[in-house]
Amino acid sequence: MIRVVVVDDEALVRSGFELILGASEDIEVVATASLEARPPSAHPAPVGSTPAEWLDNTAVRSRRTGSGRDSAGRQGGTRRPAGPVPKTAGWSAPPPATRDSPHDKVAAAAGDVSSAGALASAAPNIPRVRRAGLARSFHGAPRRGGPGPRAGRVRHVLLAGRREPKTGLAGRQAKARIAIRAVVLLALGTVMAMEYGGVIILGFYGVYFLLALPLVRLRARTLAITAAALALVTPQLSFALNSLLTEPIQQSINAYDPLHRLSDVGVLDLLFTGFYPTITWMAFVIAGMALARLDLSQAAVQWRLAALGAGLTVAAYGMSLLLAGKDALRSTAEDGPSSSSSGSMPLDSGSLESQASSLLTAGPHSGTTFDIIGSVGVAILMIVGATAAMDRLPRLRRLVTPVIAVGTMSLTAYVGHFVAQSPLSMPSGTSTQQSWVPMLMFVLGAIVFAAIWSRFFRRGPLEYLLNAATKPAKRIR
Repeated sequence: MIRVVVVDDEALVRSGFELILGASEDIEVVATASLEARPPSAHPAPVGSTPAEWLDNTAVRSRRTGSGRDSAGRQGGTRRPAGPVPKTAGWSAPPPATRDSPHDKVAAAAGDVSSAGALASAAPNIPRVRRAGLARSFHGAPRRGGPGPRAGRVRHVLLAGRREPKTGLAGRQAKARIAIRAVVLLALGTVMAMEYGGVIILGFYGVYFLLALPLVRLRARTLAITAAALALVTPQLSFALNSLLTEPIQQSINAYDPLHRLSDVGVLDLLFTGFYPTITWMAFVIAGMALARLDLSQAAVQWRLAALGAGLTVAAYGMSLLLAGKDALRSTAEDGPSSSSSGSMPLDSGSLESQASSLLTAGPHSGTTFDIIGSVGVAILMIVGATAAMDRLPRLRRLVTPVIAVGTMSLTAYVGHFVAQSPLSMPSGTSTQQSWVPMLMFVLGAIVFAAIWSRFFRRGPLEYLLNAATKPAKRIR
């Protein structure tokens, strides 16, 4: 088991890494810490010290017990290096840890971990220990009554802001895990569609993940260009294909489709005609991948993304209103039960010209170019806004902890809200909103359940099963 300490100045970055790393069966996030350095004038760096030695000499504060002890089991702040160390230019060390100092959290660990890991050799070249993404293995000192160094060997990883995809063996195993998860989601989505219909998105997610596998090693710019190209081309391509896929042709193809026989959601639905057709929705997936490649904790990146998001939103929705009129942003859900799909723009009635005019609209789930671009712009604004708020409002992190807990078990929450529809006497697929009470009950129930569950378990119930299903990926060489 690899025990990990996640260190970064931004709370949202720490939370994100904690969620991502916690999903692996071989990694346990034992602590998170911030390295906000105090003014060097108030806390001058020890002469000749390096970041690695400062971290090595920092007392451990356990996440579970809150106690600080050095590697000899003594209570206290720092240990003086045994001998002289070379002076490292350009680095000002944070202050030594004390019992009341927030900086002692930098070496936070849990249970049998009794000394902090050090930064690697690249660390002396950075002025502040932040977003370094460095790691070092070490033998932990024995705790009282515990095993010695050999039995208690622990590997610590100090992570922050690593955005490079895995390569080699780790990359192959990561791709295998994604592929296994995709197959599981496709199977689970098919089973749920048998009961709840084509509104279930899990099967579509399985297809998205499989198609995104060849793109996982691309850089942010390449991914962004790919997403933009798909947003401009695929809605028109979807319109043309759906005009060719007449009802007789669809029935002929579905007759040989085992997925359609099981759940009425077959390959055609997953790719072209369903609620969330892959042909148009892949633009959202790849845009999200591009966003994940960026360092959202940097203020300059936040400002540029905020400007980009606002520009995309105004341009897409504004242009749609100019071209399609006041009903351009009208949701297709308002058309009632006859609207059986999202983004596929079926051509069941009316002239080809009148149907083609729907490509100028930007209503929710319409799947047009304007809808995709506008939705991506809104998503960027929301993500950047949440990141900035978490960075600048430390108390907000504590207030939204129950909501973050829901994010650690999103699959459980999604499946659970469908299962809960029967006790609440709310049929799935209802096109009219009768009351806000069911929705509020779903939201409150998910938050309460996730907050309680996360206090005792690292993953949600279904997340544990999904994680167990991916273990065969470790056998890949």
